[in-house]
Amino acid sequence: MTLDAKVLVDGAAEGELLKLRAPICFWGGVDPASGRISDPKHRDHGAVVTAKVLAIPRIVGSSSSSQLLLELIHKKTQPAAVILGEADAILGIASLVGREMAFGSIPILEMPLENLESGVTASIEPGGHVRLTKRP
Repeated sequence: MTLDAKVLVDGAAEGELLKLRAPICFWGGVDPASGRISDPKHRDHGAVVTAKVLAIPRIVGSSSSSQLLLELIHKKTQPAAVILGEADAILGIASLVGREMAFGSIPILEMPLENLESGVTASIEPGGHVRLTKRP
């Protein structure tokens, strides 16, 4: 199945899809050293976001999430890509700054999440095309 998303930061990536069951604040919610969801109150506490195509209903908090995502990119513990159910104007700054600082960048897209499920392989293509395939 191929879906189209709105591009916030363009790029290509592939990884196992991890669809979070609740909004998250990266600041205090994700450990940058391990890429693990560290907020003990989050429904997906303990899940690892590193190298995953991370689907998030929405971001909670302010610009601190962008700073933490930049730290994840710098430490190479970042998700492969982020798909947001609701656009966040600040989060994409981390990917753009990471690119400018030669840390790397990740695609960030916006689309409805109802057709996404954890465990499938998600391939992000430039232009916002998301190809989903069942894992063998």
